[in-house]
Amino acid sequence: MFKFITSRPLWMNIAVALLLVFVVLFSLLQLLGSITHHGQYLTVPSVVGIPTKEAIKVLEEKGFDVVIQDSVYTDTAKKGIVLKQLPDPNSTVKINRTVQLTVNRNTLPLIDMPSLEGKTFNFAMEVLRRSHLILGDTVFRPDFMKGSVLDQLYKGQHIDGGTKLPWGSPIDLVIGDGLKNEKILVPNLVGLTYAEAKTMLEEAGILVGAIVPDPGTQDTLNAFIWKQSPPRLDELNEPVYIQSGQLMDLWVAPEMKVPRDTTTILPKK
Repeated sequence: MFKFITSRPLWMNIAVALLLVFVVLFSLLQLLGSITHHGQYLTVPSVVGIPTKEAIKVLEEKGFDVVIQDSVYTDTAKKGIVLKQLPDPNSTVKINRTVQLTVNRNTLPLIDMPSLEGKTFNFAMEVLRRSHLILGDTVFRPDFMKGSVLDQLYKGQHIDGGTKLPWGSPIDLVIGDGLKNEKILVPNLVGLTYAEAKTMLEEAGILVGAIVPDPGTQDTLNAFIWKQSPPRLDELNEPVYIQSGQLMDLWVAPEMKVPRDTTTILPKK
């Protein structure tokens, strides 16, 4: 073999070597182009606004790899659809390019309930909006804190600040309506359940003060009232009046101690 090489002129050996190098490089470039799909391009289809599963299927059938880059939530779009894609729709990219998708979540995210008690009504509405909650019903109750939030309710029950709620939950607010000079005849609540008495007092604009349970009282809502302050009648057996926004204290027991007075009707305001 060495004799074959040495028997030829030097220039011929150099030419053969260069030819071999060229053939090897050309073969490598062809192989690399085949592996990387050099010169092969595709147009990225638009999948924004369609369900995520359908979008992935469309892209994979076109030869793209798909990655869910982010999952967010917006209430202005349908759940589970594609909100954004990268590369942009109708872009021309190399085959096997990865398409990244941002999708709208299928489930509502949980957010913290803000503490609104003591805040003005207008400020509370702004806090609800920023917290992605909505205003439900508003109930006005006589109170010296006129225009301020007295209580915050979710599904009819008081809810503490920091409690987790689904995005977009309706929150009911109890708003102070100021104190009025109108006098109200004190109702006779003895014999009623606390739930019944509470409803009557709220309708009249009278606030519930202290609740004093007897030993063994577990279900306060269904407990019976056996004493109240102020009473319906004074020492001279004269009717007692109360102003809107004032408090009534109630004593409750698990069993009825005093018969219900079915003739007692709270005067309408």
